[in-house]
Amino acid sequence: MTGARVGSSLTDEQEAIRDLVREFAAEEVRPGAGEADEAESFPEKVWDGLAELGLTGLTVPEEYGGFGADETTYAIVNEELAYGHLAVATALSVHCLATSCIAEFGTEDQQERWLPEMASEGRPVGMFCLSEPHAGSNPAEMSTTAEYDPETDEYVLNGEKQWITNGKRGGVAIVFAKTDGDDERSITQFLVPADAAGFEVGRKEEKLGLRASDTTGISFDDCRIPAEKRLTEEGKGLSAAFRTLTGGRIGIASQAVGLAQAAFDEAKAYAAEREQFGGPIDDIQTIRHKFAEMATDISAARLLVREACRQAEAGEDNRVAASKAKYRASETAMSVTNEAVQIHGGYGYTTEFDVERFYRDAKITEIYEGTTEIQKTVIARGVLGQ
Repeated sequence: MTGARVGSSLTDEQEAIRDLVREFAAEEVRPGAGEADEAESFPEKVWDGLAELGLTGLTVPEEYGGFGADETTYAIVNEELAYGHLAVATALSVHCLATSCIAEFGTEDQQERWLPEMASEGRPVGMFCLSEPHAGSNPAEMSTTAEYDPETDEYVLNGEKQWITNGKRGGVAIVFAKTDGDDERSITQFLVPADAAGFEVGRKEEKLGLRASDTTGISFDDCRIPAEKRLTEEGKGLSAAFRTLTGGRIGIASQAVGLAQAAFDEAKAYAAEREQFGGPIDDIQTIRHKFAEMATDISAARLLVREACRQAEAGEDNRVAASKAKYRASETAMSVTNEAVQIHGGYGYTTEFDVERFYRDAKITEIYEGTTEIQKTVIARGVLGQ
């Protein structure tokens, strides 16, 4: 644990939350991370601990029993949890995407029905169903439909979603579907319980990293849901998704920073103990330069995250800032974990040391919540005034 993890100034409350989550991550999350990764099983005991701390209600308004966290606090929690185990941080961030959608777009009845339990118990676990097998980076091309049946006042969902975090564990899904055939202007947001007839969970994906996080496909086969479970007006779903994903990108950027910091700290401890050429390897200039570069990159990424948070809290349009943070932080996670493995030498390539897992996990930060290429596109459009 290093002072470098603090970054820019925080309020007393934010520092207290950071310290609370940091302690929980060190004592409850990190010790079992390797075992959970190897078993490809999510640590439900850890999830219950998150609920006890109130973190499953992180983005839920206080009137519904949640934390009502601002963007900076949200980022801090993601960073500290990812320092412990990226799979846990990812599961929580997706749950928070779901609660955020209900809190921002849901009716009062929907909020009262779902948010208190999702906040206090962490159940039902939330899912966010936007991507599809043939519509990942461009969700406007989705093929999932929701046809309204006026006789029963229901929507009938048909289609398939892909890359769904919490797919096996989830109890409620935020689903995006077209209400008018192929018209992307008809994309609408729905709240769909996982026990609805016609809601089918696919096989769990076997992944390079993030193995403890269950990732599945979700299919809808004449899945009927009452019209009262529609979250947005018809045609307002895509803009709602993009608004939600901006906050999600801050979460992923924060996780990338936390993962990079964990790899840095592991490499630093190893370099101080490992001796070669008559002394510890952290006396070798080449190794020292690696640490200088890693530390600088981590600090820069963290500050980009904080700037994206600041803009959001000031009511500014932070889409470009969020993409900058996500782009730079994810590349930092990849480069730092790579160097951490290199500093460990042959041992870094074995499962005996955590840096091997960090390296595998880091790659996903460049892919989910918008690939690096998508982030560059968003940034370019913003800086070029397009």
